[in-house]
Amino acid sequence: MLVISRKVSESILIGDNIELVVSEISGDRVKICINAPKEVHIVRKELLETQELNREASILPKQDALEEVKNRLKRK
Repeated sequence: MLVISRKVSESILIGDNIELVVSEISGDRVKICINAPKEVHIVRKELLETQELNREASILPKQDALEEVKNRLKRK
């Protein structure tokens, strides 16, 4: 992992066409502007993690229910 310090209005270039600009620093929060082509998919990591947790939560009860049915059938 690369760690770079930046001040307000300073930027970082990723490749030839993505620029990250520090627009504001306030306490423990940093606002970042991202200039990138429209075809570059940009999403906050915590949203992906939340989606994955939700997906797992919807699958696990179904798996538990299936196991319960299997166990009941074995007992008969």
